[in-house]
Amino acid sequence: MQMLYRFSGSIQQYIEHVDSDEAAKRCRPASCPQCKSKHPLVCHGFYKRTVADMDSDCVIRVRRFLCSACRRTMSLLPEFTLPYLRFTIMVIGAFLKARLLFGQTLKSSAETAHQAGMPYQRGQQWVRRFRHQAESVSAALAALVSPMAASDFVTRAIQMLEETGWVRAHRFLFEQLRQHLLGWPEFLAPAGIAVRMAKAVLPAQRSPQSTCIDSESPRA
Repeated sequence: MQMLYRFSGSIQQYIEHVDSDEAAKRCRPASCPQCKSKHPLVCHGFYKRTVADMDSDCVIRVRRFLCSACRRTMSLLPEFTLPYLRFTIMVIGAFLKARLLFGQTLKSSAETAHQAGMPYQRGQQWVRRFRHQAESVSAALAALVSPMAASDFVTRAIQMLEETGWVRAHRFLFEQLRQHLLGWPEFLAPAGIAVRMAKAVLPAQRSPQSTCIDSESPRA
């Protein structure tokens, strides 16, 4: 499970700060967000992930914590990142604003976000995912900023994100509603928790001439 680490500095400052004991003490959750145990979580190492910003592409360490009650871990993502996406909110926000608010081409929007070599399929995916989320994002952000007059939900959502601030809006959506700015990947539940479902198996059909069941039915 991912939680957010409130860190308002640069990526480089985060890299220099995340390993310190002070950082661990300041950001340690007082209770488990999954089982609600009141025992403080214990430090459980780090994992690495890449982050692409406007002018840099680097590897950061993400702190992990372990709940001694339910034995599950949680990771503390810096608030300038989105779960399961390599690019920072600033990059994604600049691209979506250029494409959906100002009507720039995919190529021009990528250049505005300092991603000149970005494949157009990635931009299409961001646009498609944001369009799907726009109405719910607009409704949620009404708690932070008054809804604005707009011709459609996409324009309204971007205007409200600009007014609120993309990082602040992401923090609110994620912490309060478990809502992903671009929508959770298909393999995760709406609340952002992995789902493991067994493949459905249809009952074997009996032929009129035989009562035998097909011996090659799928395994669970």
